Amino acid sequence: MKSIIVTGCSSGIGAYCAEALKRDGWRVFATVRKPGDMAALEAKGIETLVMDYTDSASIEALVSTVFERTGGRLDALFNNGAYGQPGAVEDLPTEALRIQFETNLFGWHDLTRRVIPAMREQGEGRIVQCSSILGIIPYRWRGAYTASKFALEGLSLTMRMELEGSGVQVSLIEPGPIESRFTANALHHIREAIDLENSVHAQDYRRQLARLDGTGPVNRHKLGPDAVYKVLTHALTARRARPHYLVTKPAKQGALLKRWLPADLFYRLMRSLD
Repeated sequence: MKSIIVTGCSSGIGAYCAEALKRDGWRVFATVRKPGDMAALEAKGIETLVMDYTDSASIEALVSTVFERTGGRLDALFNNGAYGQPGAVEDLPTEALRIQFETNLFGWHDLTRRVIPAMREQGEGRIVQCSSILGIIPYRWRGAYTASKFALEGLSLTMRMELEGSGVQVSLIEPGPIESRFTANALHHIREAIDLENSVHAQDYRRQLARLDGTGPVNRHKLGPDAVYKVLTHALTARRARPHYLVTKPAKQGALLKRWLPADLFYRLMRSLD
């Protein structure tokens, strides 16, 4: 039975993929940040562990426990746990940006480095990073999240090249809008870190808050987490995994427009989106 670590399994993409992988015969080690989120996964027979990307000791403990249970083997890692910090770049406290990178990049790097030696030794392995279309194209009011995902893209693609010939393959999944608690979490973070009322962008923030709290227009292109699982299975099982997997119509359209439009026209187009 092949083994995999899946992070960010409290809800959304992580929870769905952990369940689907177990159903499809994988031995799944699911991670959550809060002990209270373990019970729902354990009730489904999924081995669940607490891990926080901002806590290196918890990452070390996770890897140690997994290797103890598997005899030192791990076939795959799906880095997925992340959050989005909304807010204009000029309004963003540096500390909020730092925490965004700790959660969305540095912790992923820490965990990934700890499992690569075992994968190298066994001569095979898959590392799949759940990035975002915002790791390819920028979007207003999402500078912190976009920056963390742009960095993840560069780090992961470099790692893919460096691991060529080792049997370890690295892929990026780049979803657009997916049903999850992502927007609810973003609402918490914007209120916590951004001075909404005293910003020059206060009017724009009011529109953003309406979208985040569910009173704004519904995104008709939003898909369920099963759309991510479909490409995840390819990245984990194909003889030659792709470097990029775009998910949802907006993500595919955005990537295509960036490729074909002149840069100035493309960024003006992106500026018009709200």
